[in-house]
Amino acid sequence: MSLVLAQTKQPVYQDKPFLQDYSIKFYSKNDAVSPQKAFSDRNGNIKIYSSAGLLVPHDGQFLYAGNLIADNTYRTIQNKNIKGISLYEKQFVFLDDKTVFSNAWAGSLFAKHELSDAKLFVGGKNFNFLISNGKALQLIDKTQTLWTLSDFKDEIIDLKFHLSTNLFWILGRKSVSTFSAETKKTELIFEGNDFTAFDFSADDKNLYIGTNDGYFLVNIATKKQIGIMQTKLPTTEITTIKSIGEKVWFGTTNGAFALKKDGKFDYYNGERWLTSNLIKHISDGPEHSVLIVSDNGLSQICFKQMTLHDKAVFFEKQVRSRHIRNGFNASLDNMEKGNLATGYLADSDNDGLWTSMYLGAEIFRYVVTKEVDALQNCRESLDAMERLYSINPIAGFPARSFERSGFIQQLADPDRWQHSPNKEWDWKATTSSDEAIGHIFVYGAMAELIKEPDLKKRAVALIDTLMGHIVRNDLYLIDYDGKPTAWGRWNPSYVNAFPTNVGDRKLNSSNIIAMLQTAYYFTKKPIYKVKALELMKKHGYFENLMRPMKQIGYAPEDADEHSKKMSDAWNHSDDEMYFLGYWGLYRYTLNDTLKAHYKKAIIDHWQAERPEKEGLWNIFTAVTGTQSFDLNEATWYLKEHPLDLIDWTIMNSHRKDIDKISTNFRSQTIKEVLPPDERPIQRHNANMFNLDRTKGNGTSEHSAGDIWLLPYWLGRYLGVISQPQNK
Repeated sequence: MSLVLAQTKQPVYQDKPFLQDYSIKFYSKNDAVSPQKAFSDRNGNIKIYSSAGLLVPHDGQFLYAGNLIADNTYRTIQNKNIKGISLYEKQFVFLDDKTVFSNAWAGSLFAKHELSDAKLFVGGKNFNFLISNGKALQLIDKTQTLWTLSDFKDEIIDLKFHLSTNLFWILGRKSVSTFSAETKKTELIFEGNDFTAFDFSADDKNLYIGTNDGYFLVNIATKKQIGIMQTKLPTTEITTIKSIGEKVWFGTTNGAFALKKDGKFDYYNGERWLTSNLIKHISDGPEHSVLIVSDNGLSQICFKQMTLHDKAVFFEKQVRSRHIRNGFNASLDNMEKGNLATGYLADSDNDGLWTSMYLGAEIFRYVVTKEVDALQNCRESLDAMERLYSINPIAGFPARSFERSGFIQQLADPDRWQHSPNKEWDWKATTSSDEAIGHIFVYGAMAELIKEPDLKKRAVALIDTLMGHIVRNDLYLIDYDGKPTAWGRWNPSYVNAFPTNVGDRKLNSSNIIAMLQTAYYFTKKPIYKVKALELMKKHGYFENLMRPMKQIGYAPEDADEHSKKMSDAWNHSDDEMYFLGYWGLYRYTLNDTLKAHYKKAIIDHWQAERPEKEGLWNIFTAVTGTQSFDLNEATWYLKEHPLDLIDWTIMNSHRKDIDKISTNFRSQTIKEVLPPDERPIQRHNANMFNLDRTKGNGTSEHSAGDIWLLPYWLGRYLGVISQPQNK
């Protein structure tokens, strides 16, 4: 990553292409058929050897799984009892019960062998092949049997040829040996126990040996082990090893991982990446992909050169094609194991909030690019947000959501839904402070940045509508029943009832001041400024919002039960509300003195959040103009985020390469946060240290609108992410 300094002296990420990984999956159509190995030839064709013979992948693409079907390419070999597949000079070569043969080289390779139950083979120089049935070894060429060893001293589980030494290498359960085709002699190289797999390092100097409890290296020249057994791995029961490019890939009984040059691992677990976690074989695939054979299918891990802008274009299409519901930014739910065609657009408690965040992304996108469809997206989402206020009969009150009438019992939280005066529609009540701060954030961004008069006017009107309701009602959101909603409460009698170290006291103070400042900035109505100053000077809201994050924790033992309940752990939804509020708190401040104080409060919060490497929080912190906001971590979040946003089962708690830490208030589970593509898909209001997702494998797909597009386009607007540098 290249960093330069902008005129603001903030670092700027130069958006150059990086390798984005994604998976194309092919499932076995028959549970009784077990794939064993897969290879790709020089033409990019893929063939899989299985318990039912040769298979080929069919009809798969990213997010749309294919399957494995019988290989009918050469009908004339279908009567052969094929026992294995390999490559020689990047051409497919097959082993059956009598021969090693190929359809390449005009079919001239047809080398007979004499081993019953042969199952392993590898090619050496000049079209000679070493074959094994697990007990015996035989060397053949095109014309004859050259050598046979009927009783090898160990159970043979794999064979490889090492070009640099011109030796065949033999892996046994307890040994590694070599065989010379020239001298016809075997040599014991290394002994041990529970060997399962092996391969040479990329530089041909070392040998990786896998076991049921990790792997170790043996130097080829000295024939001695290098270092100790490596067990600090994602998972240690190794089943296959393959060096591909600058990485060493390990298949295991619980997923696959790749060892990188920096000594860290990329872990591929669950159906985001694999058809299943029991890995049988790994090989290099077409176009720099990696083929991973599981017990029920084939996964092709692809690597595509992309800029962050390319990724944004991909996610823009994802949102518009299947995540817009009545103008809201919505999830696709109730899918059948990742099948996008089977899901429906779901309502949410936070339709207004998720749409605010997506609308914010499209506002920043339009300001940066002036693209017409971005402006149209803004109009459509604003239509949905605006209707939240007219769908219900309460002046100035925003509904959580709305939907066509007659379906209340099928919607989330049916007890919260009410009938609209428009009999064709129902609306969702009990609106929360989450929605309120999201609304004010995005209306402020639109009013400030979008120059189209009608949109600016509507945004200012919505700010005044919501804040007018809150101020008229003594700083409460008043619901259909005439009572404050559970969380729409900013009145001092509620806020200051919390002990000073309970987060809601700081949060609600910070949010309401941001909201009142935004309202005053755009409407110039004195009441909003007066109320903000009154809260800060008379009711201690300035002290509340400036309180350092290190003081936030569990409520004291003598606190009331509500305070204890609200402080049983760090609330990551609060982080989302804080940072959305910081937009108005900092940009629309009442004076420069307050602005300097607010900057300190924002940076103090950011310091507490740094371990999460949360892309949005880091980039929101850049709003203050600070030079330090972890831009590297922010772009790491954007690059490492998977293209697949489906809620697949994800498991990490078993991993031995992560350092777990003791239970704590912030619910941080491990010392260093995992990359987004190795953990569950989460919105910004979730704990980035969550390790597992066990419910509903492939049942829903998140929208990238709030998760990814907001931090990216905010970064572009602030100038800390450059335009794409494709050249």
